[in-house]
Amino acid sequence: VLSEPEKAMADLLSKVSDVEIDTDGVFKYILVRVKTKDGSQHKDIVRGTASAEFHNHIFEKVNPEMENLGMECSCLGGGKVEHNSKEKKIRVFGLSTGYGKADHSLTVEKLKAVFKDYEITWSDDKK
Repeated sequence: VLSEPEKAMADLLSKVSDVEIDTDGVFKYILVRVKTKDGSQHKDIVRGTASAEFHNHIFEKVNPEMENLGMECSCLGGGKVEHNSKEKKIRVFGLSTGYGKADHSLTVEKLKAVFKDYEITWSDDKK
């Protein structure tokens, strides 16, 4: 049974969307672990955007947002996403030079929960 503060933190964590990525194109993404300040609860989230020249630019945007909610973040790695909304396809591949390769299979699980009718694949290909 969760205490009241733990419940409040769980509610807060549930409000953080699992996936936020651009609707189309090829762009960088990171897998981020968001956890409550006491470390008792966490979840992993996917963030990706073409506006980020480097993977750390995405983290630099996410981290303050989570800190404002009273959460802590760590980057689990990164890669690239190719999103084709017309064909309903997403491909996850590559790695981040700074953060290393994210667990693409975990990223794909997160994406499948949001993009239910999509064909979603991953590979360790660089391109």
